[in-house]
Amino acid sequence: MAEAPKTAEKKANRRGAARLAAVQALYQMDIAGAGINDIFAEFESHWLGNEVEGDKYLPAEAAFFRDVVAGVVRDQNKLDLLLDEALSKGWPLKRIDAILRAVLRAGAYELDHRKDVPARVVIKEYVDVAQAFVEGEETGLVNAVLDQIARQFRASEF
Repeated sequence: MAEAPKTAEKKANRRGAARLAAVQALYQMDIAGAGINDIFAEFESHWLGNEVEGDKYLPAEAAFFRDVVAGVVRDQNKLDLLLDEALSKGWPLKRIDAILRAVLRAGAYELDHRKDVPARVVIKEYVDVAQAFVEGEETGLVNAVLDQIARQFRASEF
């Protein structure tokens, strides 16, 4: 089996870092009420590819980061309706922990708008992002909800 080209691996790692940063940015916007321009400035100057509090952050694809964050902000009402429909009855999105809301919104945005990324890759990536913040059943929730949304937007991939 041929080894994947190094550039493809770097791009995947940079996108993974961008997804993680996007979720953190969306969480910060949700909790602190920060504006999108302030978030872009802060993350691009202090977080993306830098060391923060002793942790080295991977270089992230800044354009991908901006696309996900701006897209979620722009389409949040539509995304929230989709997520509410995909969640179990009695558990509207507003009852979900803020970090999981950010993960679900970013994943739903990518499934709807980033057709250049296979649906299964999007789901796996956001389950991995969720695992960075939560444990156990919450990651299963992310998988189930994003899988349901993926089957709506990209039925041909399943």
